Amino acid sequence: MNSLEKLPSIHMCDDDPDDQLLVADALEEAEITIPIDFTNNGLELLQYLSREGKFSYLQGQPLPGLILLDLNMPIMDGREVLNKLKQNEKFKSIPVVVLTTSKAEQDIAKSYDMGVNSFIVKPVSFDRLVELIKSTADYWFKVVSLPKDYSDGS
Repeated sequence: MNSLEKLPSIHMCDDDPDDQLLVADALEEAEITIPIDFTNNGLELLQYLSREGKFSYLQGQPLPGLILLDLNMPIMDGREVLNKLKQNEKFKSIPVVVLTTSKAEQDIAKSYDMGVNSFIVKPVSFDRLVELIKSTADYWFKVVSLPKDYSDGS
């Protein structure tokens, strides 16, 4: 595909609204027109992907082409939801990039053991975030081959 507008969306699961806004702004600053939406914890992410509860209006819509996942969240953290995603036939092929403040070696190793596709520490500066978001989007939507369509999760 040549046009980013025809590519799947990005979904970010992060409980910090400031981080959500920064990533959305970084996409805009990098002139990346891939749609992004958000959930605030792992339980919401599972409901979003399954098109359940407050996300039932999304039934029939394609699943995201990439999930950006924070590790430290309330209700269900990134580790718990990653484990559930990678065990679920409907969701396990969706690429997951951990985007977190944690630099702990145990978090990095465990995330990869559980099937994460990439582990990225959130940068401190906005300029670095823009570079990171651009390179991540370029890689996942221009370089690698992804399945053409994800089912709607139902």
